[in-house]
Amino acid sequence: MHRFQVRVYYEDTDLAGIVYYANYLRFIERGRSEWLRDLGIDQVALKAEGLVFAVRRVEADYLQPAKYDDLLEVHSSLRTQSPARMVLHQEVRRGEVLLFAADVTLVAIGEDGRPRRLPAALVTRMAAAADPGKA
Repeated sequence: MHRFQVRVYYEDTDLAGIVYYANYLRFIERGRSEWLRDLGIDQVALKAEGLVFAVRRVEADYLQPAKYDDLLEVHSSLRTQSPARMVLHQEVRRGEVLLFAADVTLVAIGEDGRPRRLPAALVTRMAAAADPGKA
């Protein structure tokens, strides 16, 4: 499981002083990007090769509010993987308190917008991260 910390800033909140619901999607996006970076996957290089990742589906549950200045942690883990897509489970927590949970389906697409196979290095590294005993 990958962990990434994010602080709630004033700009992340709504008039009620709680995190605006769409900002959780930004938080988990950052968590995914940092996870790929930590796995040694260079998304800029992939884009130069004509491959990017696109979110195909998000199934989210908003469980508890986060507020200004909270220090949150985004947890990301691989649920399933196929040749052209992966499903991640992501959570946003404040300490031990689960605030938000989502299953995110990502697909690899080419410059033409058509599906492409996931890079072999990504498949290998994600599988190793999901099951460190097999690395």
